[in-house]
Amino acid sequence: MTARPVDVAIVGGGPAGTTLAAYLARRGIEVVVVERAPAWHWRAGGVFSSPAAVAALARTGLDGATTDAVTRQIPVLRLETPRGAVVPLSYGAEAGGPPAVGFDRSRLDPALEAMAVAAGATLRRGVAVSTVRLGDGRDRSAILTLHDEELRARVVVGADGVHSIVGAAARVARAARLPPRVGLTWHVRDAAPDGPRDGRLVVFRDGYVGLAPVPGARRNIGIVLGPSWKAALADDGAEAVARQILAGVPALSDDPIDWTTAEPCERIAGASPLGARVTRRAGPGWFLVGDAAGFLDPFTGEGLHRALVSTELAADAVEAALGIGGRGAAAAAAAYDAAMRRRFASKDAVSWLVQTFLQRPRLFEYAARRLADRPTLRARMGLVMGDLVPASRGLDPRFLAAVLAP
Repeated sequence: MTARPVDVAIVGGGPAGTTLAAYLARRGIEVVVVERAPAWHWRAGGVFSSPAAVAALARTGLDGATTDAVTRQIPVLRLETPRGAVVPLSYGAEAGGPPAVGFDRSRLDPALEAMAVAAGATLRRGVAVSTVRLGDGRDRSAILTLHDEELRARVVVGADGVHSIVGAAARVARAARLPPRVGLTWHVRDAAPDGPRDGRLVVFRDGYVGLAPVPGARRNIGIVLGPSWKAALADDGAEAVARQILAGVPALSDDPIDWTTAEPCERIAGASPLGARVTRRAGPGWFLVGDAAGFLDPFTGEGLHRALVSTELAADAVEAALGIGGRGAAAAAAAYDAAMRRRFASKDAVSWLVQTFLQRPRLFEYAARRLADRPTLRARMGLVMGDLVPASRGLDPRFLAAVLAP
């Protein structure tokens, strides 16, 4: 079989893959996006994000009317602890900034696909990539085997999530250092009309559940379960476990939805293991973006924002790697990897700090109550978690001491 040459092949047609395709196609670069699903369907993924994701979405070129249509304002995310502490996180809205949002992924993802195609990218749906062979030596080209042909790509990009076939081919994928976790997500109908509505993040034993409003009079339910739930999932199934967890969510007088009986919009989608890490995010002739470039945990709502930022950084690097004769491929890959580390190293450290607290319930409860009682510190934490200020501010010893001080 003779491999068809292309400039860039992107594996994965989610937001990271299609956004990068649009960036590159606008620069006159030939791009083919390969997506195994024949049509969009709900898959386990996050919908809550800070205003930083909306700003990053605007930079992709997606028009404002579409952005407004796929977002629903979340003025406050209520972090609720097992012992009843409530920490209202506004992600800067209390200081006059835009609010956090819940994304309607059923409209956002297709809109990004359409944007990529309109920019000149080729999208091949319903086509699985069975193997990726990365180039070596002087020939950096990668060979992708599809069900009906082979592609010879000068650059191949893995935008295919934590189980990336490109990351596996580059031998950079590693298991997450956190205990193995399972994610369950779906939407339910909401009798309340569309409009701004608070979200909730309810922590319980070895897990948490996020409840985020999205457009179309729906709520997204996202549950993350630690290893102690493995037996229950195996014996009772995901639906029974989900109902058990939702039955324990405290009712609110201003939000009287019954989570256990609300009409589901689709079947529960699962993801396991939930996180992954990589030793590198790029090499000569290959790049990783989105969750394929490493993902720790959805607790801080950072997935979509990080995916969009990674495509911005990757677009410049891929273009440089395609320069005359591809002689700058190694330097471009190193520059992208370094840029991603600079951009997210501090945020990763903050996420690890949050996970450390979550693994120690008494410490988490103590810190949550301190944040609940200290608005200034709480506001800073919301900005850090929302990628709205440098994450290093959340690691400042003075800030941590102020949070933990009696």
